[in-house]
Amino acid sequence: MITIDAHQHFWQLSKPFDYRWLDAPDKAPIRRDYLPADLKAHLNACGINRSIFVQTQHNLDENRWVLEMAQEHPWIAGIVGWIDLASRECDKQLLEMRRYSKFVGVRHIVQDEPDDNFIVRPEIMRGLRLVERHGLSFDMLFFTKHLQHAHTLGMAFPSLNLVIDHLAKPKIREGRMEDWLPALKAAAKCPNIYVKLSGLVTEADWSTWKAADLRPFVQTAVELFGPSRCMYGSDWPVCELASTYERQYEALNEVLGPITSEDRAMIFGGTAKQFYRLDE
Repeated sequence: MITIDAHQHFWQLSKPFDYRWLDAPDKAPIRRDYLPADLKAHLNACGINRSIFVQTQHNLDENRWVLEMAQEHPWIAGIVGWIDLASRECDKQLLEMRRYSKFVGVRHIVQDEPDDNFIVRPEIMRGLRLVERHGLSFDMLFFTKHLQHAHTLGMAFPSLNLVIDHLAKPKIREGRMEDWLPALKAAAKCPNIYVKLSGLVTEADWSTWKAADLRPFVQTAVELFGPSRCMYGSDWPVCELASTYERQYEALNEVLGPITSEDRAMIFGGTAKQFYRLDE
């Protein structure tokens, strides 16, 4: 059975990338290199045999760097990289990346954009149309305040596979859903929108969280989207701010409850395989 961690990162501080976000005092525990050998030990411990790398940089060279590592490590099944969606060079950049079978999707760190409506700007929509045309997917890294745009994108690009990373970071720490649930319900009406059950432990209290804190958010997502549109992601190594890899994996298994083997196979691999159009 194929099992996939659909959301993980690598970084290497000696690379000429912008790692300033790791300089924040609360990020000190993860301000070091995280490379394939570090992740593989955790995947093995949890019985996971593939992973999807997701970008951390608005830099084409990060795509190229990880594509090289993926050649050395076949278990890196896909790469979700960055493309300058607003640029007139967008199509050229996509053509370069499409030469690599493991380049499966695009992401932009929308949550950091000062304009809350960045993702629906005309020039960005034009870029997303090109992503759709090239048969790639798009990861939506949103805060809850951006989630209203998911339905807009789902309707505008019906042939574009879209996934909401980290469930759009609901307020798990406060146990609040009222500013999250309506937009999530709207997104679920679009059959091309999926969700990642990822990045949740860092939205809970880092020092005191327990699996039960995640349960209502995970179960709501599964009820709305169904297992065939939900996928597991660790958000490693960011998850290490609040948890070990193994603990967050066990917590998700716990809060999913007694699901069927078929549903489990979808959440922990099948959905990601279909969504990212991975080869066998």
